[in-house]
Amino acid sequence: MSEQEFLGKNVLITGANSGIGYAQAKGFLKHGANVFAIDIKDDNLLNLQKNYGEFLQYQIADVADKQAVDRAVEQFGAIDILLNTAGILDGYAKTLDTSEALWDRIINTNLKGTYLVTNAVLPQMLARKKGCIINMTSIAGLVAGGGGAAYTASKHAIIGYTKQLDYDYIRDGIRANAIAPGAIQTPMNQADFTGDGEMAKWVANETPAGRWAKPEEVADLTLFIASDKADYIHGTVIPIDGGWLMK
Repeated sequence: MSEQEFLGKNVLITGANSGIGYAQAKGFLKHGANVFAIDIKDDNLLNLQKNYGEFLQYQIADVADKQAVDRAVEQFGAIDILLNTAGILDGYAKTLDTSEALWDRIINTNLKGTYLVTNAVLPQMLARKKGCIINMTSIAGLVAGGGGAAYTASKHAIIGYTKQLDYDYIRDGIRANAIAPGAIQTPMNQADFTGDGEMAKWVANETPAGRWAKPEEVADLTLFIASDKADYIHGTVIPIDGGWLMK
């Protein structure tokens, strides 16, 4: 892929301050894009901005807050590529251990946030008859065991939303797909590596590839899906899971 593959393209990334979103931001900046980021924190983005200057802009905002999302998108302007990456875990809570407050927090961030940001950006894309949207789901969106009741429900719903989104607007120049990561070593999963790291070792052992992936590997996949070379890929969920789903 050319270093200038995305030269002049405007990419909006949610959850870009850490983990997969941060790796995506770095990847698109490296390949010539202008990156607009939304996150509830900005410590890493601030440091990244020192290297890329005006090519990176960001807003501190909660993706579940419609007014904050609308203000951010209005400031950023036209978006060519949207990456709905923001998401939070639920601690593997079973349904009887899931309070209504926890359920709402997970659904509002993971699912409603994807819906709100998409609806804020989509009219601009439709006006130009071109746009690429990549939603972040998970292997928990395809099988049980990757999260608790709320997280699994949210990630399954994102897959359905992505397929319907693409189906509804494919003839209008919109291309929507989803990525389903497995074990990715990010701050969100840091608890698995604490202490003697037995949980992280167990996950690696249960993964056919025998390891956790780096967030940069998901970012590389994102770059391909967003490129013109993937223009015929529509409404698809692409796992990057070290073979977890083939078991």
